[in-house]
Amino acid sequence: MRALVISGGGSKGAFAGGVAQYLIQNQKKEYDLFLGTSTGSLLIPHLAAGHIEKVYKMYTSVNQRSIFSNNPFVTRKRGDKEYVAINYLNVLWQLIKRKRTFGESKNLRKNIRRHLSPGDFKGLKERSLDIIVTVSNLSKNRVEYKSIKDFGYDDFCDWIWMSCNYVPFMSLAQKNGCEYADGGLGCVIPIREAIRRGATEVDAIILEAEDMDHNKVLGKNPFSLMVNLYSFVLDQLESHDIVEGRLAAINKDVRLNTFFTPTRLTENSLYFNKKLMRSWWKQGIGYAEERVEFLKNQRAKHVDLAG
Repeated sequence: MRALVISGGGSKGAFAGGVAQYLIQNQKKEYDLFLGTSTGSLLIPHLAAGHIEKVYKMYTSVNQRSIFSNNPFVTRKRGDKEYVAINYLNVLWQLIKRKRTFGESKNLRKNIRRHLSPGDFKGLKERSLDIIVTVSNLSKNRVEYKSIKDFGYDDFCDWIWMSCNYVPFMSLAQKNGCEYADGGLGCVIPIREAIRRGATEVDAIILEAEDMDHNKVLGKNPFSLMVNLYSFVLDQLESHDIVEGRLAAINKDVRLNTFFTPTRLTENSLYFNKKLMRSWWKQGIGYAEERVEFLKNQRAKHVDLAG
């Protein structure tokens, strides 16, 4: 049983889309399991349906308005470079309304339903494959995995949306008496869950560089510093998930193929820039081609040594 697993990473999901396109179209890989966290949850239903062109258009046309109904960030320019700063007016408005988050992502919820139609959903339900999204149940302090097999259209669209809600910058959602947030708060890359569900080969797309040896530029105000701190915590959690996944793969004799980003693509993955995302998609295709060739050579050397 073969699984495709895609980590969280916001706008960096465009890179994952490029990698997945190469694996599915060029390598002709067919997957039985699709697991995703956050932006990975957005990608996997369309990849499972084979709608590569559709998901490409979705990821390369998105902007801040496509995601946020109340955007806590504002884009500013310094010379030729753009950077993200706090939108004081929008954040203040959230506080006045006594909201518990700095922003709201209700537009994302609408866009999920716009791009994943009831007909698409029905077609996926009728197939033998499984699609699983990761959510964090904050009320019960646990990670939950929601399979398309267990829910109807409305519920599953809600789970995808909740998997993407990077609290406290996006919406905090309520469902079935519990409050839910981004799956990445509990599990950034669900490799171990794929193996637990019976995968014998896993392609894991991890939206972070494997070696991070550069100094990050920390925020100059409490809000932007909080973004950096969240990023640090998620990076540590991701490293833990990868170690657990690799150990599970060794214990269960599962072939694990990892695809990291070759560089750190952005310091703020909640910043959605169409031009950058088109570039990242293209980078993903090129990187996947190189990585697949590298993995083939590594396996060939291992066979020669074993022989």
